[in-house]
Amino acid sequence: MDHSDHVRLLRDGVPGRGGTWADVGAGTGAFTLALADLLGPGAHIYAIDRDSRALAANARSMGERFPGVAASRLCADFTGPLDLTELDGLVMANALHFVDDQEGPVQELRGLLRPGGRFLVVEYNIERANSAVPYPVPFARWQALARAAGFGHTELLFRRPSRFLREIYSAASW
Repeated sequence: MDHSDHVRLLRDGVPGRGGTWADVGAGTGAFTLALADLLGPGAHIYAIDRDSRALAANARSMGERFPGVAASRLCADFTGPLDLTELDGLVMANALHFVDDQEGPVQELRGLLRPGGRFLVVEYNIERANSAVPYPVPFARWQALARAAGFGHTELLFRRPSRFLREIYSAASW
């Protein structure tokens, strides 16, 4: 996948320009950059990951490609409390499938959103675990997790074939 694929996966879930968002499990920044492209100058994005070296690479890429978008790094594990509030939205791309207890983190992350805030997820649409995706989050599982966390609406945004694992999808809950 390239930058345009990452943007396409998020596009229909980002309601407009600007705002304060987080990329949870951001790594080196593929989806942070896509979010910056969609939100534009004046937005603020928190890149959250437990790998400080990946966050440093993320920050370099953001500074080079989207200098008008404010970016902050938070080196933390998303399964624990995060010191953020009142986000307009958050993106969690290919990170939730590493967590066995998915309900707790999804509920905690929902608590970081302002009323009406959006939770965008990007995951592989598979049912069976493997070494790369130990705890799959197919779309039906995401719907159940979102409902349990108190989201009133969940929408499938985009699906595309994956050369690794059948299909990747994006969804938004609010």
